[in-house]
Amino acid sequence: MALSKIDVANMLTGLVPNDNTIRRPNAKPLIFNGDMAVSQRNGTTATTIGAEAYSLDRWSFREISNGTTTVAQTTTVPSGKGFAHSAKVDVTGADTSISADNIVAFAQKLEGQDAQVLKYGTSDAEKVTLSFYVKSNITGTYSATLRHTNTSGTAYVNSLTFSISSANTWEQKVLVFNGNTAQDIRNTNTEGIRLEIILTVGTDYTSGGGANANSWTTGNTNRASSSNVNILSSTDNDFFLTGVQMEVGEYTSSTLPPFQHEDFGDNLARCQRYCQVYKTESAYGMMSPASVNSASAANGIFTFPTYLRAIPSLSTSGSFGLYSGDGGDAVSGIVIDANSDDASRVVCTISGSGFTDNSAAFLRAENDSDAKMTFDAEL
Repeated sequence: MALSKIDVANMLTGLVPNDNTIRRPNAKPLIFNGDMAVSQRNGTTATTIGAEAYSLDRWSFREISNGTTTVAQTTTVPSGKGFAHSAKVDVTGADTSISADNIVAFAQKLEGQDAQVLKYGTSDAEKVTLSFYVKSNITGTYSATLRHTNTSGTAYVNSLTFSISSANTWEQKVLVFNGNTAQDIRNTNTEGIRLEIILTVGTDYTSGGGANANSWTTGNTNRASSSNVNILSSTDNDFFLTGVQMEVGEYTSSTLPPFQHEDFGDNLARCQRYCQVYKTESAYGMMSPASVNSASAANGIFTFPTYLRAIPSLSTSGSFGLYSGDGGDAVSGIVIDANSDDASRVVCTISGSGFTDNSAAFLRAENDSDAKMTFDAEL
């Protein structure tokens, strides 16, 4: 079969035609981990949420209220769509009286330098089509919001609504956001644009009256609909989310390009720009080689397989030991050395007692198969 000029052009440029003859780049998705497959921090364990926490990679969850929630990776998914995981919100403590500043929302924050394809601040500013699958026992109105920050640091928001019409049934939602022709997105490795899917909201975020107007405004008062449901109304409530994609351009449910299913390795590597977890699968597993400086301090070097967005913060859980030729010694603390200046590797100061000065050693999990070190460079 002969190739047309369009076929040849697509092969040369990497553009992939869809059924609507609209083209999209053969590039990585704008949204990270939209299929909820990567969960480095907690695996399938439910995470109790405070003001803001990460459970699944790249997906923060804010829960500012008098209620309580957990978020977990689950295998509850829409049938026949190619997804193996979803994120589940479970209400563990109800709050039926929402204060003005309360909010419960999923969010993903993207670097400004990754959002320049949207051409904001120009007459060519692109529309964005957001699509995702949701399921909840709570029917009614929810809000989805884009929030971007311009070069001078001012934030602009655009909010649309969607409805869950059938309880406990997977539904696909497709929303088209207008581009912002008046304001750019700052071109840095800091937050440039944020997606929020809002499950509960107070009047501080709804008093502007502009929700669902598909226009960009400053401040937070148009961040959600005043008719937004309250997911916290009962401990019987839950909410599932998967298949989140953002496409440059305007699409309908019938013309939307198919979800870009990345292989797990590529998905993980993209997420590791923002979080990397060192963890062993057994007790006494090695974490890092170390050099002992004194009886109470040693240095360990951690080299990352993916260049982090910035020098990370470090949190640890479980028990650790420092092992050298004369045996193991308990570790009391691990912190990133202040002189670390490279996001591809960091030096950690390991504190304890009884170390053998000027010896080679290695940091290990101390009789603890769940010990881990989380290096976090999230936005």
